[in-house]
Amino acid sequence: MSRLTFAEARAFHGDATVTDLHADTAKLMDKVGYDLAARHDRLMPARANYVGHVDLPRLADGGVAAQFFGFWTAPYPERGCRRSVDTQLDALDRAMRAHPDKITWALTPEDVAAAKAAGKLAALGGIEGGHALEGDVGAVEHFARRGVRYIGLLHFSANALGSPAKGRGADPDQGLTGFGRDVVREMNRCGVVVDLAHINRKGFFEALELSTQPPMVTHTGVLGVHDHWRNIDDAQLRAVADRGGCVGIIFARRFLGGASIDAVVDHLLHIVDVAGEDVPALGSDFDGFVIPPVGLEDIAALPNLTVALSRRGVSDRVLRKILGDNPMRVLGAIEPKAWNAARRPS
Repeated sequence: MSRLTFAEARAFHGDATVTDLHADTAKLMDKVGYDLAARHDRLMPARANYVGHVDLPRLADGGVAAQFFGFWTAPYPERGCRRSVDTQLDALDRAMRAHPDKITWALTPEDVAAAKAAGKLAALGGIEGGHALEGDVGAVEHFARRGVRYIGLLHFSANALGSPAKGRGADPDQGLTGFGRDVVREMNRCGVVVDLAHINRKGFFEALELSTQPPMVTHTGVLGVHDHWRNIDDAQLRAVADRGGCVGIIFARRFLGGASIDAVVDHLLHIVDVAGEDVPALGSDFDGFVIPPVGLEDIAALPNLTVALSRRGVSDRVLRKILGDNPMRVLGAIEPKAWNAARRPS
């Protein structure tokens, strides 16, 4: 295909199901009263552009159909984490009640399509770190009933489920604990996607072996492009592909190994080369204290990535998969069994 202009890429987004697998905006909404419905200027200069990347007007500018909001908590100590996730969910609920014409909960590809047709953002939820369960396997169903569609087993510290790729208590020889295995089984029962971002390699493969459902790695880089502890290797990519999962590429310069938007393209195309076109996805980590590359300074700039992919010869069909069809396929394969029917989007 020929290189798209920004306007052409934005029009392409209007016809695609553009999906971002991870943004930490709900924490800002909960803790500092960040107004999701207001258009925010970039809060910091480019060299320190850590937060303030996402709001409803800029999501619309970027042509985003579905945004996963990641709920993170500080795991030091592991107390109050469950309540923290609940208050972030409460913040999103308040935004939806205040702006029912602009944003709605979604759980399935059908919900996303309905929201897009109605001119609304489809909001989905995910938890970053199994310490939020506070050692209670029943918390999986609690969060599933509130609309959480994925749970990342680890974050930046060891927890009751296993060990992180790096951080406090990291141990490359530690796999999933017995509780971690119980959590994976309960996630499968409740229809919650297993997210393998941040987990160490041993736990990564053990979770894949145990789970009966397609996984996600919601926000990561790949070692085949940049050697960094946060990134996953080719064997991990192929294993995710073998199980029908997807991998979201993060927009963080330090994990990408470059400050240009082309670094994101390099990571996405490496996944295509190694694991196939059904695997790559977008996992920005916006509002997660990352500095994004030039050209992707906030969510409104997302059509620039489509331009950059088109410049590298990516076809319309593969573009649609990267932009959103791949994660929608994973969601469609995992029924959200524990969802409270009374709160299903209308």
